[in-house]
Amino acid sequence: MAVMTVDRRRSATVLLGLLIGMIGVVFSAGPASAHAALVSSDPNNGNIVPDAPNKVTLTFSESVQLIPGKIKVLGPDSSRADAGEPTVDGTQVTIPLRSGGARGTYLVTYRVVSADSHPVAGTITYSVGAASTPPSADVAAETRVDPVVRAIIPIGKYLGYAGLVLLVGPVLVLALLWPQRLSRRGPGRLIWTGIGLVVGSTVLAIWLQAPYTLGTGLLDVRVGDLRDVLGSTFGAVMLVRLAVVVAAAFLLRPLLVGTGSESRLDLALLGVLGVAALATWPLTGHPTASPVAGVSVVLDALHLAAMSVWLGGLVMLFAFLLPRANARELGAILPIWSRWAATAVSALIFAGVVQALIEVSSLSGLFNSTYGRLILVKMGLAAIVIAVAAFSRKLVKDKSAEESPRVLRRVLLAELGITAVVLGVTAALVQISPPRSAEASQTTQTDTTVTRTLTDKSMSLQVDVYPATVGNNSMHLYAYTPDNKPQPVVEWKATAALPAQGIEPIEIPLLRITDFHAIGDIALPQAGEWTFKFTARTSDIDQSTFTMAVKIR
Repeated sequence: MAVMTVDRRRSATVLLGLLIGMIGVVFSAGPASAHAALVSSDPNNGNIVPDAPNKVTLTFSESVQLIPGKIKVLGPDSSRADAGEPTVDGTQVTIPLRSGGARGTYLVTYRVVSADSHPVAGTITYSVGAASTPPSADVAAETRVDPVVRAIIPIGKYLGYAGLVLLVGPVLVLALLWPQRLSRRGPGRLIWTGIGLVVGSTVLAIWLQAPYTLGTGLLDVRVGDLRDVLGSTFGAVMLVRLAVVVAAAFLLRPLLVGTGSESRLDLALLGVLGVAALATWPLTGHPTASPVAGVSVVLDALHLAAMSVWLGGLVMLFAFLLPRANARELGAILPIWSRWAATAVSALIFAGVVQALIEVSSLSGLFNSTYGRLILVKMGLAAIVIAVAAFSRKLVKDKSAEESPRVLRRVLLAELGITAVVLGVTAALVQISPPRSAEASQTTQTDTTVTRTLTDKSMSLQVDVYPATVGNNSMHLYAYTPDNKPQPVVEWKATAALPAQGIEPIEIPLLRITDFHAIGDIALPQAGEWTFKFTARTSDIDQSTFTMAVKIR
């Protein structure tokens, strides 16, 4: 009965650590963020084009995958203007359009999956001929993520990390440091729990990916949705993880029973499977979209491996070895474990710092972004853990742990409690867009074209001035009838003046491209409020004159 009570206390301690980490996930995780950014479009967002294009092109900062039925183009009358399925080539999505599009404003809604498995959703508008009231559409429904799904995803990721900790480190200790006389039942249960957590979190991730990418509810998942997930890169990686863990479970049976029938080949295969399993985490996260993806994947796998060895070993020491091993056994085990822990912590720090530098990319990103601030929190907690670990290492060197293992157990409990919260912060980090993604969205190409539509009783004139800055500028003029049909123009004239600076009207040479379209170029020497005057002669006796002011920067 006493032994059962002790085992329950150990189990309760481990569960308490997991609960603390779970609380860290809940309070650290913000809204799930898209980790790719739309950097440009053709036509550009908000632009007015003279003729209806035959396609819309969206360019993202990272490679993306399409979600069936989640890209639409609505015309001015809210009817579908896209024709056929969109195509994707790396970072570029092309949407074919119907021919003969009407004049007015078009709405493009998109939802794709970025390279790191997060959905990217948004809208742009463009106008043909002249702007009009945008089409009516439930944009929020097209771009949202269900709040329940958003909350469960980081919890599932945390359980996966906890499963790694309870699997990798304990297996290593059991294979190389476990005294032959001690029962393996307790560690075996711990390892099976780890396997269950990894498998369960993987199955949960596959399920959640469907409503996450589609923007639907937790229970609104159909068989076809799961089939689409399993057919994606994310699904393939998850299936590999499941296959590797199941294969490892069969190889682990002799080790957990302690029959001594496990061979060196079995242990070598377990090592290979462990590396393969660890690689599946970075292959569905930020590292795949990193500027140096290969380096980031290796660093992230190293980070996870070091974490799993260190924390899993701590769990084994705290829960089993310190209470059960005698002084002679601890005298042999603790120095070896101390060296392992030092190596794991060094690898953890190295991989974590380099990966943070890649993702944060700037000092301002470290302090001015949620991702950067969570990195700082994680670094602070890690510093505390390392200080506690250094104290426990000192206990091992002074041999006091062998004489009084209870002191070391208290130190290890403190380590485990803090690192449980670190795991929670890590699970939250993978759901938050890193500063490099935010910087990519800020560098989205902005169309500085000044577009105006000038009207009188006989004509509608569209004027485009680009780039509306000091220096060379291009100008496009389009003439339409009041009912939005092309208006033939016999002769074009245009001038530009800056009265505030005493600059008299400068004639702008214009070239007639079509019956209703003319272009011209002018060098504007100073910034200010320039006055442009246009004259369009449509016959020997009919002409229209328009004036507009444009701020040149």
